[in-house]
Amino acid sequence: MTNTHDARTRLYEIVRTKSFVRGPVVLASGKESDHYFDMKPSMFDPEGADLLAELIFARISETGADIVGGLEMGAVPLITPISIASRRAGRPMPGFFVRKTVKDHGTRKLVEGLSDVAGKRVVIVEDVTTTGGSAMKAVEALTAAGATVTLVVSILDREEGAEKLYADAGIPFASLFKASEFLKS
Repeated sequence: MTNTHDARTRLYEIVRTKSFVRGPVVLASGKESDHYFDMKPSMFDPEGADLLAELIFARISETGADIVGGLEMGAVPLITPISIASRRAGRPMPGFFVRKTVKDHGTRKLVEGLSDVAGKRVVIVEDVTTTGGSAMKAVEALTAAGATVTLVVSILDREEGAEKLYADAGIPFASLFKASEFLKS
């Protein structure tokens, strides 16, 4: 799709039908909620993956970032499609992911996929953002490794504190959707 509005409208339908669930759940933040967004079905859907990559890359391309990645596991299904979209657009952006903990074998790296992120401008992607704490772990790891985070972008912002967390940290934040868009329907 080339029309951003049409791509977003179609992606909304995919997320609504494949990833939005009403019912009690405990979130990664520890909070309880009466609704849940499980983005994996939308991210692993061929059309969903393509639309996500197109829309996120369009947002990322405005930042001048060199690389794209995020914290395992939520970001991992997004990274490769976004890298492919960047190549197709003539602006290749390699991908990486940040481990939650360093593995105890092999290279023992926290940042995987690239040999060095020092001096790079980075965009962090995430599937669902609640308080912002998960992606902030990736921000902290990359900053410690010498990278500059230019944007954190999420498929969906649950509107429960992430925007303020990133604003307070001086890091631009964006999302493709807000939870309120789904809760009103």
